Amino acid sequence: MERPNAVPFDEAPFILFWETTRACDLACLHCRACAVPDRDPRELTTREGKRLLDEAAAMGTKLVVLTGGDPAKRSDLVQLVRHGTNLGLRMALTPSATPLVTRDWLAEMQDAGIARVAISIDGSSAGTHDRFRGVVGSWSRSHQILDHARDLGISTQANTSVCLDNVGELPLLATQLAERRIDLWGVFFVVPVGRARVDQTLPAAQVERLLVWLAALSKRAPYDVKTTAAPQFRRVLLQHKAKRNDIVGLRQAGPSDEGVMRVRRGINDGQGVAFVSHTGDIQPSGFLPIVAGNVRMEGLRRTYRDSATFRALRDPDALGGACGVCEFRKVCGGSRARGYAATGDLLAEDPACPYEPPAARAS
Repeated sequence: MERPNAVPFDEAPFILFWETTRACDLACLHCRACAVPDRDPRELTTREGKRLLDEAAAMGTKLVVLTGGDPAKRSDLVQLVRHGTNLGLRMALTPSATPLVTRDWLAEMQDAGIARVAISIDGSSAGTHDRFRGVVGSWSRSHQILDHARDLGISTQANTSVCLDNVGELPLLATQLAERRIDLWGVFFVVPVGRARVDQTLPAAQVERLLVWLAALSKRAPYDVKTTAAPQFRRVLLQHKAKRNDIVGLRQAGPSDEGVMRVRRGINDGQGVAFVSHTGDIQPSGFLPIVAGNVRMEGLRRTYRDSATFRALRDPDALGGACGVCEFRKVCGGSRARGYAATGDLLAEDPACPYEPPAARAS
C-alpha cells in the first residue's frame, strides 16, 4: 500500500514518462523508440506539453521524466522544465550523450529547476558502450555529462540496459559508477520492443542470479539501485530481508526531493506508471506499446483512471499463469511488458522470472 498521504495508484501515476521527441543523434541497437535523426511535426507543442504537465500535477503525480529520443533536441525544454517545477512536479531528464549536452546547457536546466539528470552507460568499456549506442565517443561523453551534472549540484542517475553482450561487465561498471558518485543506478532488463531483439535478452535463471547480486550490492553501494522491466527485484529484496522501504529504490537525497514519498506498493506498467509518446499517445509504459488513449483527445486523467487497459493492469488478481497465483503479485506482478512481448497478452506471466509460487507447485 502507498502511504496514507500519497495519491493512490488508481488515481494517478506516481511517475509520468513523456517521450518529448523521437529525434536523436545516436543509433542505439536496442532503442525502444526506434529513434530517428529529425523531429516529427506531429509532436506535442510547447502549449500542449505544458497542458500535459498541468493535468499531471492536478492528478497528484509526483515525478515527471522527460525522455526521448533525445529531449535535448527540443528548443523549448527549459520552458517545459521550469513550468513543471513551478507546478510542484519533480522534473527529471534523460538526454542522450551527444554534443548538445554541454555544461552550460546543464546549468540552464538546473536554473529551470531540474531535479535529476539520467545518462545511459551500457558497459565498463568504451568499446561495449559505443557499440550499443552506435556512435564512437559516446561512453566518454556520458561520463563527462555525469561529472558536469554532479559538479553543478544536480542529482545524477546512470541507466544500464542489460543484455547478453554486457552482463559480464556489470561488476566493474558498478565500481566505476561508485567513483562517479551517482545517486541512483537504474538497471534496465532489455524487453524485445522497438529495435531490441529476443536474442539479446537474458534467460530467466541468469536474470535471477543478477537480481540476487543487485540485492547484495544495494546493501553496500553508495548509490541506490532500482530495476526496470524486472519488478521481481522486489521479491528478491524481500526474500533477502531487505528493509521494506528499500524496495522502490527512490531515496530522499536532499531538499530537491521533498514531497517525493517512498512508495510501498509495487510500481509496474500502468500501475503507478504512465507513458506519453511524442504524439500524445498514452501507454502503460514505454516498453508496453498498447495505446489506451491520447492526451489531445481523452486526456491523461480519463485514460489513466478509466481505460480498460490501465484498470486491468492494476488488478493483481487478473494476472495469468504463475504471476496470478504468486504471493508477491501485489509488490511485483511480473513485467507486463515482457509478458506481452512474449505472448501478446498483457496479463501473461513474466517469462524472465523462474520463481515457482507455492500455489503453483500445489496445483
